[in-house]
Amino acid sequence: MVIVGAGHVGGRAAQALREFGWRGPIVLIGAEPHLPYERPPLSKGLLTGEQDAASTALRPAVDWDADQITHVVAWVESIDTAAHEIVLTGGPQRAERRIAYEALLLATGGHLRRLDIPGADLPGVLGLRTLDDAAQIASRLQPGARLVIVGGGFIGLEVAASARQRGCEVTVIEGAPRLLGRAVPEAIGARVLALHRAHGVEIRLGTLPTAFERQTDGRTRVTLTDGTALAADTVLVGIGIVPAVELAVQAGLAVSRGIVVDAQLATSAPGVFAAGDVAEFPSPLSGAPIRQETWQNAESQARVAAANMLGQGVTFDTLPWFWSDQFDHQLQVCGEPALGVTTVTRPLGDAALVDFHLDAAGRLVGVSGFGPVSAVAKELKLARMLVERRRQPSPEALADASVKLKSLL
Repeated sequence: MVIVGAGHVGGRAAQALREFGWRGPIVLIGAEPHLPYERPPLSKGLLTGEQDAASTALRPAVDWDADQITHVVAWVESIDTAAHEIVLTGGPQRAERRIAYEALLLATGGHLRRLDIPGADLPGVLGLRTLDDAAQIASRLQPGARLVIVGGGFIGLEVAASARQRGCEVTVIEGAPRLLGRAVPEAIGARVLALHRAHGVEIRLGTLPTAFERQTDGRTRVTLTDGTALAADTVLVGIGIVPAVELAVQAGLAVSRGIVVDAQLATSAPGVFAAGDVAEFPSPLSGAPIRQETWQNAESQARVAAANMLGQGVTFDTLPWFWSDQFDHQLQVCGEPALGVTTVTRPLGDAALVDFHLDAAGRLVGVSGFGPVSAVAKELKLARMLVERRRQPSPEALADASVKLKSLL
């Protein structure tokens, strides 16, 4: 069994293969020198200093050894789907070599999306995708340091919150007219904006950088489309990722917005599967092709992919779910709110709320919630269960905070 990509998906899939009874060789291949780790702490605990790199590990190193999982640091140059072989370069051998596979999992994740503007490759202009990236950024988050973040999405906002906790001066630049426009309802985006401004984060909407320029004092000048400019000790570009589909394209696999897979995460080539950020799969709710860049998706698809590498024929039916911690608040989204035609809001007090999204038939297809963790955690857990169980509660019950969500299960 060969897994290309030694991140969260790759690591969990390797672990699951042993759990499901595979006793043959497992080769886990990645470009990073680190054993598999979880990514959510990169923008939070690792930056605030509340966590260290060791705490992000998917499991202790001794467990990989105990399971006899071979971790190879190398680049996969190509896949020969007819011969069931992959071609590697790099690693300790520094030479090309071939590895045969019985089943292959592509868990290649994605590459950071880059800005195509002057100065985008300057030393102080950084991205956040890996443990090493997080370490570099954390070393720069000193009290009083000026951080400019390009992108008002989840990564940018989480880093902004972490940097403010470290005493940095933070400005977030977002080209859209509001924050999180594609991810959450407008009312929640407005509350996220208010939260950050209340904590001293400067948010500039409707503008984008046009150039970065190194100044004589070592800072970076950030010129914006609105004609203004900012001085930054560090610039973080957090504008998302591009799925790493190069290997799949080379191998002739079906590729659209990611590597196209069916409900069992099988690609268009026999014996080849894909999972995680790179996979485009049929939505369990609508059947439409979707791609998910979340912890939950990585965790659940890894196990389904491993089962199907062993021929178990398991269907992936886990609904999308993600969360974002910012300051003492949490945002959660479950299901697919975009499928809803009606939104019902349940106010929870203390600036907290839950939005329920219903389709034309009155079916609950998504939930979005935001507020202090203490106010929303339990309610959002129950709301998520309502979506997962495909319940059709009345809009009146959903809107009435005196009606316990547990009673609607």
